[in-house]
Parts: sequence; structure tokens; C-alpha cells
Amino acid sequence: MKFMEYLNIFKGKTFIIKYGGSIMNNKSAQKAFFEDVAKMKLAGINIVIVHGGGPEISNWLNKVGLESKFINGLRVTDKDTMEIVEMVLSGKLNKGITASLSKEGVKAIGISGSDSNLIVAKKKYANIDNNQVDIGFVGEVTSINKYLLLNLIEKNYVPVISPIGYDSQYSKYNINADSVSAFISSVLEAEKLIILTDVEGVYKDIQHKSSLINSITIDEIKTYIDSGIITGGMIPKMECCIDALEKGTKSVHLIDGRKEHCLINDILSNSGTIINWKGGIKKCQKAI
Repeated sequence: MKFMEYLNIFKGKTFIIKYGGSIMNNKSAQKAFFEDVAKMKLAGINIVIVHGGGPEISNWLNKVGLESKFINGLRVTDKDTMEIVEMVLSGKLNKGITASLSKEGVKAIGISGSDSNLIVAKKKYANIDNNQVDIGFVGEVTSINKYLLLNLIEKNYVPVISPIGYDSQYSKYNINADSVSAFISSVLEAEKLIILTDVEGVYKDIQHKSSLINSITIDEIKTYIDSGIITGGMIPKMECCIDALEKGTKSVHLIDGRKEHCLINDILSNSGTIINWKGGIKKCQKAI
């Protein structure tokens, strides 16, 4: 089956892409990513991109003399830090991504979660020894303005979303981009939630690359977390994936964002780790 013919299988389907990880520091992988998005749009695939920006935020905090502090993988975000977070996410990174997509002929529009109440949030606390710890202006999603996204998609735009949210009192919050991606993919009942990471996927043993898990189910993830196979920062990422699947997403793909044309190659060859309810994947023999 030819390349574009295979992509056309997904015409009219919606893919949510979490853009982040080491791809932001790899210019050639970035360029290939934007080219892949252009090809996918040409095939009629609806795309929504949610981006993070942790390393760039840390870089700017360092420039202005503010310390980066994390608790349970969450950035402690006081008022001054929140100003830097919003500047980096909704400004520099968001507009840089939309400009790069526009250069490839994609109708991209950069929006913050605060635009038209796109992301409504509530304050999130860190849990340490079963105690809630205040980590500042860190939030979790409570609702998404689904109709704003559907309206943009209908007009053939690619929404590029920075994960900033507001609560009912219009206090702003820094939100984990994986969580935002998972929530949006569920609300839109996406065909695929694709999460770009800085590893090839989930391993049974991170020290042995041959132990990459190509396909995994929700039950297997829970078993691997309980047994200690999945540990550390991969646990909250897997929990986001489970949540997405349980609430309407068809499948979740974790792929290595460091590789050029990772998006297209993932669709064609099912690389990385694919998470389904009951497992089972169908591979296409050709990749670019």
C-alpha cells in the first residue's frame, strides 16, 4: 500500500499530539515533525497539538535568577514563576510552533488554555505520604471548551495549545501537558493520542533496549506499575494514558520524538509502545 493511500485510511479521524521532550532541542527532528503534520493534514486527518516546555521554562527561570523546584515531578509554581511559565508557553514556544507549521502550509493557530475558557482548571496539590502539599499555581483540568476546538477543526485549522488554565475565579494555573492532551483526546474521542517522548517507548527493563514493549493493555500497565517494572516519571504518564482510554480515546501511542519523521513512521509501522484496551495491532510493512 502506498504511503498517502495508507494515511487516507484515517481521513476525517482526529489525532491529538503531545509535542515536547527532546524534540524541542533537535532542529532536524522538529523540521521533520512539521513536514509530517503537513502530510497528515493533506490526507484529511484532523490534528490538535498540545505542547509542553519544561526545559525552556527552567532555562528562563535560571536567566532571571529563580530556582526550579519540583515535587513528585510537578513544578512548584509561585507567582513569579507563573509569569515566566505563561510567557514561555503561551508566547515564545506556542508562536514558534505555529510559525513553523505555517511555513509548511498548515493552517495553524496558537491558543492558550485561557482563550475562550478552553481549559477550565482547579488547583492541584502534591501528595506526599498521604498529605496534600501546596505547590502554588499548579492545576488540573476540570473541563474543555470542546466546541471551540471542533469549530477550529471544522475550518481546517490545527489548534496549537499551551497548557495554561483558569479556574472559576480566573486564577491561572500551570498544567501538565500530558494531562491536557489526555483530557482533550477523551473529550474529542480521538482516534489516536500520540505522545512524543525522549525514549522509544515503555521497557520491561530500561537497561535493555530489546525489552521494548510494542503493545500493552490497561491491565498490563497496572500490573507493571504494581510490580515495579514501570517506575518513576513513567507512572504519571501511563496514568494519563489509562485515563484517556477509559474516557473515549481509541488508542495511545508513545513514540520517540528524537527520531526524524517519527509521526509518519509511527502510523505506518506502529513503532514505540501502543496502548489499547485489549491489545492487538495491525502493522503496515512500509515506512518512509
